[in-house]
Amino acid sequence: MRVLTVNTGSSTVKLRVLDAGDDVLVSADPSAGEVGPAVATLLADHRVDAVGHRVVHGGPKHVHPTPVDDAVLDDLRAVVQLAPLHQPAALDAIDAVRRSAPGLPAVACFDTAFHAGLPEAARTYALPAAWRARHDVRRYGFHGLSYAWASRRVASMLGRDDLRLVVAHLGSGASLAAVRAGRPVDTTMGFTPLDGLVMATRAGSVDPGLVLWLVEHGGLSAREVLQGLDRESGLLGLTGTKDMREVLVREEAGDPDAVLGLETYLHRLVGSVAAMAAALGGLDALVFTGGVGERAAELRARAVQRLAFLGLHLDPSRNAGVEGDADVTRDGATARTLVVASREDVEIACGTRAALS
Repeated sequence: MRVLTVNTGSSTVKLRVLDAGDDVLVSADPSAGEVGPAVATLLADHRVDAVGHRVVHGGPKHVHPTPVDDAVLDDLRAVVQLAPLHQPAALDAIDAVRRSAPGLPAVACFDTAFHAGLPEAARTYALPAAWRARHDVRRYGFHGLSYAWASRRVASMLGRDDLRLVVAHLGSGASLAAVRAGRPVDTTMGFTPLDGLVMATRAGSVDPGLVLWLVEHGGLSAREVLQGLDRESGLLGLTGTKDMREVLVREEAGDPDAVLGLETYLHRLVGSVAAMAAALGGLDALVFTGGVGERAAELRARAVQRLAFLGLHLDPSRNAGVEGDADVTRDGATARTLVVASREDVEIACGTRAALS
C-alpha cells in the first residue's frame, strides 16, 4: 500500500509518499496554506492508496491510528485548546486533503497514543479526584510517533529489545521520554505540549502559581498568558530568536542573552534527562532526534559532558560527522549515545496500513 503521509508540526508541513517498503518516492514541504494544491499535484503524478495524518492530540478517546470520519473530527476539534499550535493545522490539513481527494481513505495517527501505556503514577496529577474524573486531567505526553520510531530503530542498531532509553526529541517543540523495552515509562510533556523543556517559543515548565499571579495581579488575560507561554517564550523570549543555530553562533561570540538562553536550555535538558534515567532505574542509551537533536553537535556535546555521571561519553570525531543514524559513543563508555533521524513518516504509514487492514 502506497501511503501519503501528512506531518503537520508546530512550524512545518511535510508531505511524503511512501511505497510498501517505506521508501520515500516523493516529498514536498509546502507552507500551511498550500497543503491542498501541493497534495493535488502529488496525487496527479503519483498513485496513492491512502493518506495518514499526524495529529498531535488524540484526547482521551483515541489511542490507536483511527480512520477519519466526521465523528472523529468532532472529537479532535474538542481538544483544540489543549494543543493550539498544532491541532488547528492538522485539522486544516485533513480538510484540505479531503477536498483534493474526497475518495482517498484517511487515517489519523496520534502523538499522544504512544504514551497511553504510561504507568498510572507517571500519568496522574495530584489534583482533586473530582477534577481528574470530570475533565480527564492527566499527563498525555507528545512526540509519540517520533519516540516509537526512535525506540525501534535503536533496538535494531544495538541488537537488543530490552533497552532502557532516554529519547530526546529536540526540535521547535522539545521533550524527553523514558522508554523501557519499547514501552513508555515517563515523559516531560503533560496535559498539553507546553510542559517540560525549554523550546523554540514555548516556556516549558513554569510554576502554576506564576500563571495565576499573572492573571490575578499582573494585568494579563488568560488568552494573553497563553499567547506568551506558547508563542513568545522559550528561546525566543530569552534570546530574541527561536533558531538554535543563531543562538549557538551568538553564544560563542559572547552575546549575554544567548549565553543565558543556551545555559537555561541546557540546565533544563540535563536535569530532565537525569530524572528520566531515574524513572528507568538506570540508562543503557541516550538518543538524540528531531531537527536540533540531529544537527546541533555542539549542543549534544555539552549536554553529554554534564551527564558523564550516568556513564555517557561522546567521541568528538563521531559526534561532529553525523549523517543520518549514528552511534557517537566514546570507546569504553558504559552507556551509549546515539543520533537517530526522525522518521515520523514511517510510523504514520505503518499506522495507516494497520488501521485500514
